[in-house]
Amino acid sequence: MRLVAKPTEQELLEGPQAVSFQIANGNTRQRCLLQTDLPTQALAQKYLLTNWIVIERMAREALAAGIPDDGQIKLAMV
Repeated sequence: MRLVAKPTEQELLEGPQAVSFQIANGNTRQRCLLQTDLPTQALAQKYLLTNWIVIERMAREALAAGIPDDGQIKLAMV
């Protein structure tokens, strides 16, 4: 059984963590950002990988609706 890593002082100061990832968009890659309520990068990454199917679907739906002005799809943890 693995123990969950405790947040570092830096992570506590930064607050909730975000994880970036990319999805394929034709011959290019689309940048995406998932904002979480989790205190560490490791937990945020684990959340992304565990829920990848749902998160990818949400990102693709956002891409189909149109890319935001900043060129990055932003998703939030629910």
